[in-house]
Amino acid sequence: MTEKTKSKLPSDRAKKILSAIIDNYIEEGVPIGSKKLATYDRFDLSPATIRNVMSDLENLGFLSSPHTSSGRIPTPKGYRFFIDRLLQLQPVADDQFTSIQETVTQTKSNSKDLATNVSSTLSAVTQLAGIVTVPKKQESTLKEIDFIPLSEKRVLAIVVINDSEVENKILQMKRSYTREELQISSNYINHNYVGKSFEYIKNDLVNQLKETSELAQSLMNDIISIADEVLKTQKTEEYVVSGENKLMDFDELADIKRLKQLFNAFNEKQQLLQLLDKSISTSNIQIFIGEESGYKILDNCSLITAPYTNEEGSIGVLGVIGPTRIAYQKVIPIVDITAKLLSQSLK
Repeated sequence: MTEKTKSKLPSDRAKKILSAIIDNYIEEGVPIGSKKLATYDRFDLSPATIRNVMSDLENLGFLSSPHTSSGRIPTPKGYRFFIDRLLQLQPVADDQFTSIQETVTQTKSNSKDLATNVSSTLSAVTQLAGIVTVPKKQESTLKEIDFIPLSEKRVLAIVVINDSEVENKILQMKRSYTREELQISSNYINHNYVGKSFEYIKNDLVNQLKETSELAQSLMNDIISIADEVLKTQKTEEYVVSGENKLMDFDELADIKRLKQLFNAFNEKQQLLQLLDKSISTSNIQIFIGEESGYKILDNCSLITAPYTNEEGSIGVLGVIGPTRIAYQKVIPIVDITAKLLSQSLK
């Protein structure tokens, strides 16, 4: 391929043929050849002419030819050009709008239920996998802490965070402690740190370690560990994926090994969270096609996301995952309106 071929854009005729190929592949999922395209009413062209145009599009990197067929399919580059230059979005159907609206208005904010319900609705409406991050929590502060002695040098720490969230942690101590000893420590913590952030508690305890007794030092170290875990939980977003099984309906994703790797990626979360982080800081729809995501496991997938907000700004991301042949003209407006309706309900 020459540099001249690389740099030029498709002609108007080539754009129409590219659109037709993508529309057909999104609908049917099989390569299409020049003979079938020549039967379309929108073209008054011979198969030979269409074949030449398809060859030009392939040289531009917009189409590829699978080994098993003489037809062509779109590449991620072809989809990107189609979305950026040629795509005509369709309005969300009334029944889909109603389903989304009912979900976001009936779901409580700042809860995992929100992520679960919205992701389920996105999946049901689009027939793809829905993904929604759990809303970012407010800064975690201590309301109360209590220590209960267990057997074998273990202590149960019951931590009440903010107004009602309860965390139970089992601590492995260097020796056994009585209920009275533990009560003294919990009284000290509750007297000095109720209403304080765990960041503040951690830093203040570290500064006091040198001046405390052996018992207090041991417990303080464990409280510092608790504070670290709370802070880690606060900073690590979680997400909910619904409808993963719907991906099995697409032949290009139905390979068992590939599906297993994809489902493992959903469960491990770290890579997807990094990708979703790119969306929460924007105000627009984000579309990652194939290798654009930067993660090999998503090379055959597309991810469409949008941030959702409350009165303080972006607090999460929602979207869908499917094959690269997503019906973009329908799915993009669905993701967009879901984010807007959810944002309105949270303000």
